[in-house]
Amino acid sequence: MQAISFDVAKLLAGGLVLTSFLMLYQVRLPAVLNVLALHSLILALAVAWQAHVQSEPALYITAAITLIFKAILIPEALRRIVEKLGIHREIENVTNLGITMLAGVGLVALSLEVMLPVTMHADLLTRTDVALALSVVLLGLLLMVTRRNAVSQVAAFLSLENGIDLAAAGAQGMPMVVELSIAFSVLVAILVIGIFLFRIRERFDSVDMQALDAFRGDRR
Repeated sequence: MQAISFDVAKLLAGGLVLTSFLMLYQVRLPAVLNVLALHSLILALAVAWQAHVQSEPALYITAAITLIFKAILIPEALRRIVEKLGIHREIENVTNLGITMLAGVGLVALSLEVMLPVTMHADLLTRTDVALALSVVLLGLLLMVTRRNAVSQVAAFLSLENGIDLAAAGAQGMPMVVELSIAFSVLVAILVIGIFLFRIRERFDSVDMQALDAFRGDRR
């Protein structure tokens, strides 16, 4: 039974890493948002499985919050923002896609190399989840720095936050007050980001970060 618990947890955490790569590979904004929803769905399943393995009923609530807000409501809100603003659907990458994917593989290898020795005295399930969670966080950071579209950077930030949630759930659970606070903070952030994007679009007729940097350079 313990072997099955470990295998399922590893499969779900590995699925989250794989979905991060899938998000990194996308070049169209609707596809990024669809993968973000899938990313959060897998996280919800991973947290629910941790609730079962750890016998922590509070984690089931965390999984439900993740499913409702991160897998359904937030991606849908971002889709509506994209449609309302008429944002260009193609995403421009800072670097070549192949180089970006190779960098992602390197970051996953780095996270495993760093975290597995550090968590040597933890149980095997926690070690694996924390190491893979760091991979998700690093891939989210990579996505943020290689995309020029503001909405795709928001999606990258949310995928990064999913990695933090996976680590917290794998490290013997997350206090409910912390999870509720995070969920509320993310919702407020999405509202602020939505208003911010509307203002950017209204003023500059673009949400491309390169265009905004060029405007800032002109002002200097």
